[in-house]
This record gives sequence, structure tokens and C-alpha cells, in this order.
Amino acid sequence: MQCVAGVDEVGRGAMAGPLVAAAVILPACRREDLGEALAGVRDSKLLTHERRVAMLADIEAVAQSIGVGVVPVDELDRMGLGAANRIAMERAVLQLDVEAEALVIDACVIDLGLPQLGPIDGDALSLSIAAASIVAKVTRDRIMIDLAAEEDRYGFELHKGYCSPLHKARLAEHGPSIHHRRCFSPVATWGETS
Repeated sequence: MQCVAGVDEVGRGAMAGPLVAAAVILPACRREDLGEALAGVRDSKLLTHERRVAMLADIEAVAQSIGVGVVPVDELDRMGLGAANRIAMERAVLQLDVEAEALVIDACVIDLGLPQLGPIDGDALSLSIAAASIVAKVTRDRIMIDLAAEEDRYGFELHKGYCSPLHKARLAEHGPSIHHRRCFSPVATWGETS
């Protein structure tokens, strides 16, 4: 059986903070064979913060390998979202300490010369993609909490850089920080309407 890595990313729709991807290689077995260890693993968007953090520990205990790829804001602004998405995923796969022979990626393909599938709603279909979504989400949330400690005017620890009413209000009040994506609206148009 091939060594398959599930890959997913988080942070595409955020106004601030990096794009983060994760790649996870789980043992080559059926979901049922993993027993209770990963029973609660599903798309990170369907889990509470507390449940994601708990599931991360379970994933780390079972996974053969986990890789994380990050594209910081300045790089994302230079290359654009589509390219940044692919680069984050490629970086995650290259961080694996077990070589993947194939990839399953949520609704995407990347250029690493490996056989791959990109099913729509892959995080609902593949346990390894769902695990990768949790790893990426918890990792990015921790990055945003750390950024909030450096830059406390925006409430990054609360909205994680996404376009919430609080974030838009703080952006209007303080203007963009170095952690904001200049290529994203309303950051790109900040100052034009204020």
C-alpha cells in the first residue's frame, strides 16, 4: 500500500496572518482500524477550538509523520493567494520526515511530481485530510495568538485575522499593521473610504 499524505490549508479568507498548510501521513489502515484514537477527527471547521486542540494530541500520537508549511503575509502579498496556497501545501509535504508516495488534497493539486487526488470536500472524505485541517488550524490559531501578544490593537486572539465586525472596526480605527494582507479587501482599500 502506498504511503499517502493528506494535505489541507487554513487562512485563505483571513485579512491578517499567514496561510498555513499541514500534511499528515496516517498508518496504512482503514478508519475503523484506528479505533477510538481518531474517532472524532473531521474537518476543523466543524470542531470547537477545545476539541481541535484535543484532537491534535491524538493525531500526533497516531500519525507516522506531520509536516507544516507557512507562507507569511509579505510573501503572500507578493505572490497572490493561489500561488501562496500551493506553496504552503508544498512546504508542508516537504516537511514530512516520511516520504509520501501519493497525496490527497482538499479540492486542489500541487506540483511535486507525486500522484494525487483533489476531491471536493476532501476533509469530509479522507481521514488524513481532516487530520491535516486540524493540524493546520491549531497551528495557525497559535500563530495568531502570538501575534496578538506582539500587536494587541486588533484582537487577533479573538478572530484569528478573519473579517469579523471587531476586526473591521479595529482596522478602521488603527489602519493596517505589518500582519495585514495588503492584497485583501478591505485592507487594500483602507484609507480610500476612511
